[in-house]
Amino acid sequence: MSKTKNKKKLEKYDIVSNVIIFIFAILSLFPLYWLFTSSLKNSSDVVKMPPDWWPTTITFSNYADVFQSQPALRWVFNSVFVSGVATVLVIVVGAMAAYAFSKIKFKGSNIIFIIFISSLMIPKEIMIVPLFRITQQFGMLNTYSGMIWPNVATAFGVFLLKGFFDATPNALREASRIDGAGEWRTFFQIMLPIVKPGIGALFILNFVQVWNDYLWQSVIGQEKNMKTLMVGTATLMQDLNPNFAYKMAGATVAAIPMLLIFVLFQRYFTQGMTAGAVKE
Repeated sequence: MSKTKNKKKLEKYDIVSNVIIFIFAILSLFPLYWLFTSSLKNSSDVVKMPPDWWPTTITFSNYADVFQSQPALRWVFNSVFVSGVATVLVIVVGAMAAYAFSKIKFKGSNIIFIIFISSLMIPKEIMIVPLFRITQQFGMLNTYSGMIWPNVATAFGVFLLKGFFDATPNALREASRIDGAGEWRTFFQIMLPIVKPGIGALFILNFVQVWNDYLWQSVIGQEKNMKTLMVGTATLMQDLNPNFAYKMAGATVAAIPMLLIFVLFQRYFTQGMTAGAVKE
């Protein structure tokens, strides 16, 4: 009887917890819902009180205006290219450095790794002026290189992936060396596939960080065709024309790629964030 009562209590708790989770999920998704539905309204309907929870008249003219009056496609390309290339480079550099710190013992490795991690405590805003001066001297203003390379020089990828390499057994590396595999082959064919969840998590986190790096991109990409989607959308928000639906459409266009990236890589992201939480 006691087991039956405990089971019923657990079922009640499960129902209550699921209802609470569902409510919080709705609250979390509501801003996206309101952003998208507002982009389908007329400007006067966006600020209407009481608000229309669903557009009475659906129009896609706001999206057409964004792509016709602004180089929005170029902005999308700039954001995808800069974020994608910077993230791939961070993964390549971070994985090699993390593997070296984790599996290859060399003199001063611990000190160098501490220096790497210490750099994470320095906000990027502190370095924005000297970094801009250096970029300017190299002639990298209004270039993709100026937007990409400063985002590659970060220790976050090394910090994240080193934990995954530390969790891999050293016996795998030793066995591959006994079989005649070199260091590069061991790294690419054996060790790298094992830390795939960590790479997936790093891809999402770094891609989002570069995508939303408004300050640096606005400083480097000063020409209109070199603006990224976030910077270009912000210029729409600064427009004196009070067409709020038009601005909502621009913000929706900026949000869609992030949602797609997370949907495509959420499995690796979840595995990466929960790795090591449960011991066998």
